[in-house]
Amino acid sequence: MAITDAIKELIVGSYSYVNKKGQRYFLHVGTGRGGTKLYFFSKDPKDSISLPSDRMVVESPRTALPIIKRKFKPQ
Repeated sequence: MAITDAIKELIVGSYSYVNKKGQRYFLHVGTGRGGTKLYFFSKDPKDSISLPSDRMVVESPRTALPIIKRKFKPQ
């Protein structure tokens, strides 16, 4: 990651992920049925969002695509 990219992320607040193939993906949110939030990754940085504090990103071992999951809450 270049220094300018890191500064841009701090200012804009968007979340990006670089997979094992070196491809950069940006986090977006949309609305599903019933108004539920759907998080997804795209290569387009326009309108990207920051990572919610209750979520984490993992990479699919087969496809190398990033996946967003809820963090585990200890009981």
